[in-house]
Amino acid sequence: MNTPLSAGFAPPRIADPAAFGRVAVLMGGTSAEREVSLDSGRNVLEALQARGVDAFAVDGIPALVDLIRDGRVDRVFNILHGNKGGGEDGVLQGLLEALGVPYTGSGVLGSALSMDKIRTKQVWLSLGLPTPRFVRLAAGDDMHAAAKTLGLPVFVKPSCEGSSVGAFRILHEDDLAAAEAFAAGYDGELLMEQMVVGDELTVGILADGSGHRALPSIRIVPKGEWYDYNAKYIAEDTQYLCPGLAGEAEADIRRISLAAFEAAGCRGWGRVDVMRDRASGAFHLLEVNTAPGMTSHSLVPKAAGQVGIDFEALCWRVLESSMPEVADR
Repeated sequence: MNTPLSAGFAPPRIADPAAFGRVAVLMGGTSAEREVSLDSGRNVLEALQARGVDAFAVDGIPALVDLIRDGRVDRVFNILHGNKGGGEDGVLQGLLEALGVPYTGSGVLGSALSMDKIRTKQVWLSLGLPTPRFVRLAAGDDMHAAAKTLGLPVFVKPSCEGSSVGAFRILHEDDLAAAEAFAAGYDGELLMEQMVVGDELTVGILADGSGHRALPSIRIVPKGEWYDYNAKYIAEDTQYLCPGLAGEAEADIRRISLAAFEAAGCRGWGRVDVMRDRASGAFHLLEVNTAPGMTSHSLVPKAAGQVGIDFEALCWRVLESSMPEVADR
């Protein structure tokens, strides 16, 4: 392994790709984030195969179960995104735990908790970690009353979706109509969150020996007014500044993000999204992504590259975290 290293990361512990056995790169699935997952999965598969890993693509959980029953899977690189057929909500993790199959990323608790933005926030608040004020919206709740409680502007989004699926920016009371129309056809809880006016940042977290380390922050500067689905996955004019901050502010955002990741019971790797208030400089935690995107627009690979970990090496390190001798499972 000739991976360049800096920032104090421990060297890879596995040298022989055969040690991983037969690796199912689990992608696609049936969640709202299927297409992003397929893109991520293709990139991960290519990277692992380039390193000599016996990796192969598997589309969705039912296909994976069939292969496990046939004895054709030794471990799983989970790059499913989302819930309801995605692999970030703890269901897949519980299945693999029951079947005794090692996998990458967070376990049952960290996955299930982080998929639920509302309950993640409740944990953070109990530990004194900063997050924007919010209201939980069940089916039929009055959005106008909730908006008055928080004060505009706010965001409305599903508590258990990702990739900006179903996210609405509410600047004026009239903007609530679109969110109400979405809520009428959505069967889960919604989160109404006070909008923080300032810089949007994200911090990747990566296993490092027996613990975890925060990667350099990335400040996201979209061409449009906010970082929506188009800016994340389609537009070529979004700017990504890494590191996003300097000095004490950079140290603080890494510390807070790592604390948020571990407070949610996460492990292996992930990404923590943060807003920084433009007026006060205060940080506000938004959410944890336990299986971040690995597309050409994705952020964890960009941050890893800043500390000398290229895409292939990043995929290798994530896969290493599924090994008992590397991470306590």
